[in-house]
Amino acid sequence: MTLKHIIFTRWPAKYPDRLQLFSLPTPNGVKIGIMLEETGLAYEPHRIDILANENQESAFLGLNPNGKIPAIYDPNGPSGRPLALFESGAILLYLADKTGQFLSSDSDMRYETIQWLMWQMGGVGPMFGQVGFFNKFAGKAYEDKRPRDRYATESARLLAVLDQRLATREWVMDYGYSIADISLLGWVRNLIGFYEARELVGYDRFTNVSCWLDRALSRPGVQRGLQVTAT
Repeated sequence: MTLKHIIFTRWPAKYPDRLQLFSLPTPNGVKIGIMLEETGLAYEPHRIDILANENQESAFLGLNPNGKIPAIYDPNGPSGRPLALFESGAILLYLADKTGQFLSSDSDMRYETIQWLMWQMGGVGPMFGQVGFFNKFAGKAYEDKRPRDRYATESARLLAVLDQRLATREWVMDYGYSIADISLLGWVRNLIGFYEARELVGYDRFTNVSCWLDRALSRPGVQRGLQVTAT
């Protein structure tokens, strides 16, 4: 099998019959590495160095015109033809449907799971990311701390929502570990680790979230998935 997409002129596939992952272990990137490891689906990873602007090269933009990781190329798409896909939430849904794992087949439960996935995509990701910018990266030098505090306050509110959700269940969904958990765990991990915002958001008061994160990080598939495209 020969893959003809432009992405493979820059990142050749050694195993063209496998799903191809283009990513980096950011909070969004690890979602797909974790999902692939958890499902056991055969794949080939390609590291995209965003600090070297590889995500802005023409070959990558041919796969994802938005220029962000992660992205995938599945030579065995649902219609029998190859499928290129970007946006981590969309990829999680696709892989859940492809493998029949981590997303309930019950319609009500399916949409409720998607609801929490969208909550992560629209709220947790953007807010936690802004905390990282203002608390650790370039924004840290700003004398005016109101932007940092605004995002920290909203991030704490979101953690409180998640903490309440987890008060009576081990995972976000009653039926068990799902793509909702996979979408969230990298962001919570980064917030209190890499972004150094544990005290800023008062993380230790969210005991249900803390126990949930420990459970998630203890899963072998999660441990492996966090390392996909790390080197």
